[in-house]
Amino acid sequence: MEKKNIYILAIESSCDDTSAAVLCNKKKLSNVVATQKIHEEYGGVVPELASRAHQQNIVPVVHQALSKANIDKKQLSAIAFTRGPGLMGSLLVGASFSKSLALGLDIPLIEVNHMQAHILAHFIEEEGVKTPPFPFLAMTISGGHTQIVLVRNYFDMEILGETLDDAVGEAFDKSAKLLGLPYPGGPLLDKYAQLGNPKAFPFPTPKVAGLDFSFSGLKTSILYFVQKNVKQNPEFLTEHLNDICASIQYTIIKILMEKLKKAVQQTGIKEIAIGGGVSANSGIRTALKESEKTLGWSTYIPKFEYCTDNAAMIGIVGYLKYKEGAFTDQRVTTKARYSI
Repeated sequence: MEKKNIYILAIESSCDDTSAAVLCNKKKLSNVVATQKIHEEYGGVVPELASRAHQQNIVPVVHQALSKANIDKKQLSAIAFTRGPGLMGSLLVGASFSKSLALGLDIPLIEVNHMQAHILAHFIEEEGVKTPPFPFLAMTISGGHTQIVLVRNYFDMEILGETLDDAVGEAFDKSAKLLGLPYPGGPLLDKYAQLGNPKAFPFPTPKVAGLDFSFSGLKTSILYFVQKNVKQNPEFLTEHLNDICASIQYTIIKILMEKLKKAVQQTGIKEIAIGGGVSANSGIRTALKESEKTLGWSTYIPKFEYCTDNAAMIGIVGYLKYKEGAFTDQRVTTKARYSI
């Protein structure tokens, strides 16, 4: 008997990207992302503006995802959506739309944890891309989160360490802002870092017990460093931008890698997967690849498309939950804070 295909429409609206994707089993048929440009002039995401933009974008984005996948909505098996964590107004738009559409089509509704989805994005079927075997260690690094997670299977995850203050993506963006770079500054800092000397300016690394992280102290030291040097030479940032960016990036990666090494020592697990927006950073990717040679790790790095917020990662969790019959009812509420 022929196995019936499962078609999942997935919706992601946790922050400032409106995304919709269609998956056929584990395979992505479409993954559409509408990025909100309005936040650039404010130097960061404005929650009220984000939720309004989601309301404008969600219908055309879903329509485009279905068209690109060449799927009629009547063929859909279920709708998966991000329940949290994220900005409450943004989450509400995606959740309300998903509930209404599931109700209208009389198909199951599946809630997804955004952070779990960053980890399980590795299981989207892609030609030539290997998936991590269980158990593995996942490092989720984004604008809002920094975590090391022990992943025993799809739905058995344990946080071993997380940030005590700022997330690593925030550390990148705020450091870039101190250097006068436009928002979002993280990718620009990475770009300039590739042209500079990572040992030019030493920055302190925080002493934090266990596997937890802290980035607020580093951010403060960068602020004082900039103020002191600009006072002595107003052209300092322009003259040394590449080296400053390289030194900041080197320090942040050093903090992340030291904690990962500690996690490997504690668990004995050498299968390492990364996820989240900051996993697009070239320095982190290089450091992980190096660790395969020097430390004997096996590393798993997602395609760029699945690093930043996207609906395909919500779809793969939706598919895995569908197989388990883990459906949600219409009374489900969104959660700004939502631990895995």
